[in-house]
Amino acid sequence: MKPTLLVLAAGMGSRYGGLKQLDGLGPNGETIMDYSIYDAGRAGFGKVVFVIRRVFEKDFQEKVISKYKNFIPVEIVFQELDSLPEGFSLNPERVKPWGTNHAILVAKNAVKEPFAVINADDFYGKESFGILADALQKMTGKENDYCMVGYRLGNTLSESGHVSRGVCSTDSNNHLTSVVEHYEVQRKGDTLVHKNPTTGEFEEINENLPVSMNMWGFTPDYFIHSEADFKTFLKENADNLKSEYGIPTMVNKLIQDKTATITVLDTPCRWFGVTYQEDRPAVVAKIEKLVQDGVYPNKLF
Repeated sequence: MKPTLLVLAAGMGSRYGGLKQLDGLGPNGETIMDYSIYDAGRAGFGKVVFVIRRVFEKDFQEKVISKYKNFIPVEIVFQELDSLPEGFSLNPERVKPWGTNHAILVAKNAVKEPFAVINADDFYGKESFGILADALQKMTGKENDYCMVGYRLGNTLSESGHVSRGVCSTDSNNHLTSVVEHYEVQRKGDTLVHKNPTTGEFEEINENLPVSMNMWGFTPDYFIHSEADFKTFLKENADNLKSEYGIPTMVNKLIQDKTATITVLDTPCRWFGVTYQEDRPAVVAKIEKLVQDGVYPNKLF
């Protein structure tokens, strides 16, 4: 059974002002997401499921999905504020989306096999999709045994400013034990540093530490855990209009409760994305170099 790729794209409309200006960064206007779909297809994924908002379904079908029709099967699911479990109603004052784990939940009827989760606008790299596809193939028929691709901290920086990163700790079996946010990570000379939130001082940090860039591998039982936990979350946050139900919230609970294990997989890939507008020229240059080196064809689809 081939794994499925679940792409979290519900935030794209707000970031790009509709989908009219989906940022073309490749030599033929390819987006970062196009490279992820291409990498997933050649790594052995059998289907892509996009999580979007219904308001830009028409644009998405015309500008995005149409490109992939001869490459890989595609489905769309919708993340809306009122996509809630039975018995729960939406506070009319709520405008903030529910978060990344809610985005996973809305795909539960479309995904019946081991699946990967990625952000739509992050560049993850060819080898990462291969590593994750292999791990997901081995997860077929299993439960409560998940994985995450851990990027080396030094491979996830912006050349235009500091970044925040969730640094992962693991046990002797390479199982995730915690993710701790580190702030203002940047290079100062030859040294990688981050700001200690308690002292306000910059401290050196090891650039080979694994960090989470939201590239996960789950089996369908994850939906069952998430649905039960989301109901608890909704009860506890009924009056909190800014509360978010993110993937780290669910993952940390499963780890703390010893319900599931998450194996951290190492990747040699460099992550990149347009964190700052000033990052754009460097991202274009990186993609151009990958094309020149033969990692990608000049025209993907």
